[in-house]
Amino acid sequence: MDYREAGVDIAAGRAFVDRIRDLVQSTHRPGVLGGLGSFGGCFEIPSGYTQPVLVSGTDGVGTKLKLAQQLDKHDTVGIDLVAMCANDVLTSGAEPLYFLDYLATGKLDSDHLEAVVRGVADGCKQAGCALLGGETAEMPGFYPPGEYDMAGFCVGIAEKSALLDGSKLTIGDVAIGIASTGVHSNGFSLVRRILDRGGHTLSDTPAALTGKTLGEALIAPTQIYVSAVKALTDAAIDIHAMAHITGGGLPENLPRCLGEGQAVRVDPESWTRPDIFPWIAAAGEVSPADMFDTFNMGIGFVVFVAPDRATATLDALAASEIAAWQIGETIAGSGTVEGIPVVER
Repeated sequence: MDYREAGVDIAAGRAFVDRIRDLVQSTHRPGVLGGLGSFGGCFEIPSGYTQPVLVSGTDGVGTKLKLAQQLDKHDTVGIDLVAMCANDVLTSGAEPLYFLDYLATGKLDSDHLEAVVRGVADGCKQAGCALLGGETAEMPGFYPPGEYDMAGFCVGIAEKSALLDGSKLTIGDVAIGIASTGVHSNGFSLVRRILDRGGHTLSDTPAALTGKTLGEALIAPTQIYVSAVKALTDAAIDIHAMAHITGGGLPENLPRCLGEGQAVRVDPESWTRPDIFPWIAAAGEVSPADMFDTFNMGIGFVVFVAPDRATATLDALAASEIAAWQIGETIAGSGTVEGIPVVER
């Protein structure tokens, strides 16, 4: 016997690396040392920092991958993968530098995985970071035919004195919510259960979605917020704190950027929600509290600024054609989010 007979095609793996080489190199930025194929990716610390701090993050895409595989659409989940990691790193005030991915499958499908890597490269360009390397694992018998899983790892850099750790946030600071593109990459276990129990298909076109299929609405990639934050820093907006709204929604993620003795009051009527959220709530008979506890509900990222900079913040985002709203403020409290329905535990 040989490895190929056991289900692993080494030659195909080598050919796949050659196939994605240009995609990887298209993301390179100053600081990248060497090329694809080394045992480790090397990146030179940029000059100009007094006390540089590296900020790292890792995540996956979750069961949204099931929808991508059902739709046979593989070129956007790579964007999701970068977004979930780069947006987390961004909340510390760090600039994403480089990204690595890990792809695992039962049998290598070069067409599908090249589309995935194309999405990763697209996401890296949006985040301004280099795709420094990765790993593709062929694991026959571990994953069903046609399925794959993925994980990502992002490293950013910030000046130590400029790190956002909650210490700059003060009572009365204004919360500016930046729009999401939809469900992003969280809550898909609930979404899939609703689809299955209701007999819905991804090709359905509910009237609430104004011409889109369910598949199109659900597969929309996670927004990457690097350019939004850059628009604010370019406009000399002093950001006091940031939050990436992922699993657990506003109730779980807003408190992660607060300081001691602080809470947030949110007005849930202050922003426009994508049509997919009312459809999910109605189709699954999901309570408002559970909707807010599971999904981003139309707000994918939040920045906190001083009250007298709220208008300038919204103007800077609008000038970059980025939808945003003033959604609340910091108040005295103990790490809670007030004003929205809360699941009783």
